Amino acid sequence: MSADYAHIEEKVNSILDRVRGYLQEDGGDVHFVRYEPAYKTVVVSLTGNCRNCPLSQMTLRGGIERFILHEIPEVKRIEAE
Repeated sequence: MSADYAHIEEKVNSILDRVRGYLQEDGGDVHFVRYEPAYKTVVVSLTGNCRNCPLSQMTLRGGIERFILHEIPEVKRIEAE
C-alpha cells in the first residue's frame, strides 16, 4: 500500500467516522472499501438500512461525497459498491 493510498484511506475514515452516527441513527452505516487513484475515486459500502434505502444516493452525494470532496482535494468522486 502506497503512502498516498494510506493517507487518503485515513482521511476518508476520519470523515466517515463523523457522519456514521447520523446513518446509524436510522439503522445504516458506511464503510471505506478502497481508493482508486487512477480515477481519483473512493469506493464505500453502504450497509444496514442504507443499503436499500431509496434515499441512499442522496445520502451518498449530498452528504458523504460533499464532505469528502471538500476535505480531500485528491478525490474527485465517491461510488457505492
